[in-house]
Amino acid sequence: MTVLKTAIATYPHTKGLKDGTVSVPGVQFEHVEVSPIIGAFRRMCRTLDFDVCEMAITTYLTAKAHDKPFTALPVFVLRQFSHSAIVYNVKSGVQSPRDLEGEKVGVRAYTVTTGVWTRGILASEYGVDLDKITWVVVDEEHVQEYRKPANVMERPGMNLAEMLVKGELAAAIGVGRVDSPDVKPLIPDAAAAEAAWYRKTGIYPINHTVVVKDALLQSDPSLAPRLFAGFEAAKAQFLKQLSSAAELPADLQVLAKRRSIVGDDPLPNGLARNRKALEAIIRFAHEQKILPRTVRPEEMFAANTLNLA
Repeated sequence: MTVLKTAIATYPHTKGLKDGTVSVPGVQFEHVEVSPIIGAFRRMCRTLDFDVCEMAITTYLTAKAHDKPFTALPVFVLRQFSHSAIVYNVKSGVQSPRDLEGEKVGVRAYTVTTGVWTRGILASEYGVDLDKITWVVVDEEHVQEYRKPANVMERPGMNLAEMLVKGELAAAIGVGRVDSPDVKPLIPDAAAAEAAWYRKTGIYPINHTVVVKDALLQSDPSLAPRLFAGFEAAKAQFLKQLSSAAELPADLQVLAKRRSIVGDDPLPNGLARNRKALEAIIRFAHEQKILPRTVRPEEMFAANTLNLA
């Protein structure tokens, strides 16, 4: 029995792996609770603290570009559309996305995945020149070796929401609900825009994947497919609950509603079903000077998982 020190958040679709109702042959999980889970990303990138670890997809791409010794499974435990992630101060003079050019826009860190998706949407859908924006960051990047572009301003420890309300930022990404009448969504009716974007592009944004230490994958080639099967089994439990429950808690209502946009499985795993999203995040990361080169999606995942679905 292989004991795997594991850091994954408890989602409805990972609960089975966390509570033991779903097992992986030959594996005993030693679950480590890290809250918020982003703390685990940094620990994995810097000190390889875990055998199996949830990780933001752009953090993973950055880590691989800097030769970190872990590899992802084509398992995507968190995903969300990002049109709604950016808000702005109505007193800033900004009236449309292109008005952000020449302004300061806040995001927790430059390689934050929600930031990469949102910037990519601003550029590809709204024609925004990202190089003409000063990106204000308040936290370190998870991958210490990464060097940020020249138009990134560091303001360590500052609060983005407060900066936005005070007018120090024209807009901010990923700050959640801001209690101020001066802060509004930049993209009107973002939910409709997200659905339209999916219908147009087929891109369903990926936020988090799962990585495994390379040494373990090399010593036990069957580990990656077995882990993939375990995540699929835990998700199957969740999908059954999603279909049968008369009343759903709030977190499940979001995924149930998303089915009307993306289909019956709101959390599709596997390379084939996610190629468009993977190609998009790679392209956006390269365009935003996070990746030194584009990579093929096949390069991202354990070789013996590429045909799993």
